[in-house]
Amino acid sequence: MPLNEKTNLELISLVWLDNMADATEENRNIQDKLRSVVNHLKIFDNCQQCENYLQQEINEKENKIILIVSGRLGQQIIENIHHLKQIISIFVFCMNKEKNELWAKKYKKVF
Repeated sequence: MPLNEKTNLELISLVWLDNMADATEENRNIQDKLRSVVNHLKIFDNCQQCENYLQQEINEKENKIILIVSGRLGQQIIENIHHLKQIISIFVFCMNKEKNELWAKKYKKVF
């Protein structure tokens, strides 16, 4: 398979699910900082597309995945994907910590 910009040679992939991930300069700066730590950062603003990608990655590769998700979208997707063995950690990026801790505490991978 020839190498291209979508080829992931990392052992750890970072997936960010947030409908505002590309919406602000601050979030774009965060993306730049994340890319300085890990080369493979995949960004989604749609739960179904993200879930499809995660399922495909799980089936095709042995790499580990760290998911960053907004509180609102986390509530929609985490129940469907928390059991996937390649997902090693899920970080909820939110403004209302107390509200999101209520639903997130039942998932051991969620921080």
